[in-house]
Amino acid sequence: MVSVRPEPRTREPSGDEFPEHRATLARSVRLFGAFRNEGDDPERFYDLLARDTVAQLRTYTDLDGATVVDVGTGSGFFARALERAGARCTGVDPDVRELRAHGAPGPNTLVASGLALPFRTGSADVCFSSNVLEHVPDPWRMAGEMVRVTRPGGIVYLSFTNWLSPWGGHETSPWHYLGGHRAARRYERRHGRPPKNRFGRSLHPVSVGGALAWARGCGDADVLDVLPRYHPGWARPIVRVPGLREVATWNLVLVLRKRPG
Repeated sequence: MVSVRPEPRTREPSGDEFPEHRATLARSVRLFGAFRNEGDDPERFYDLLARDTVAQLRTYTDLDGATVVDVGTGSGFFARALERAGARCTGVDPDVRELRAHGAPGPNTLVASGLALPFRTGSADVCFSSNVLEHVPDPWRMAGEMVRVTRPGGIVYLSFTNWLSPWGGHETSPWHYLGGHRAARRYERRHGRPPKNRFGRSLHPVSVGGALAWARGCGDADVLDVLPRYHPGWARPIVRVPGLREVATWNLVLVLRKRPG
């Protein structure tokens, strides 16, 4: 195990790039509009989402000088945005292909599993993960690892696409409602190749209810916030309604604070 000691940032944070986060309807329209073109222009979507997410994260903690672990960093969009906001970020991902999908990985990038993070307990100010939990076979083990490496008083930011949302099957949606394996077979018949996200291998059903049960039962952290990631602020109450929340949430955000001691 090692402490998180990323190289220092080289760019000062920009207030213009990360304005005050406001969960308005206009913001939701921008995000969903960019999401619709994610396949054709992924850099535009992920850059927009990364800037929006960092602005949101700053409502819970000061990122300037903070040590951040980005679990499932992929091509590093979120890591770069976190660094621009003043954080010292280390990205972790087990898939070298994902790390190189949009250029060379950043200098503070490790090839490692989120199920066994290679950091000492309590070594990060913030542990962050975006849209990774549904891709690991033991999601709550990964979530527990994120809590472990966070220092007392630090923040855990965890978001994922819940299985019963309209995008739960990812590129096989909406046919995942008929079953993950059936949706994958249909995709392969239509496209002549299997989907990137294979049900039962690299895509697993994670529910909002399961996430809330884990968070409330986590003895090492307190829940600060639970919200639908892309929705306007007035839609927050849907996460309180069993059944409806599984379909209407699209993407859930959990924010926790590590307890002292």
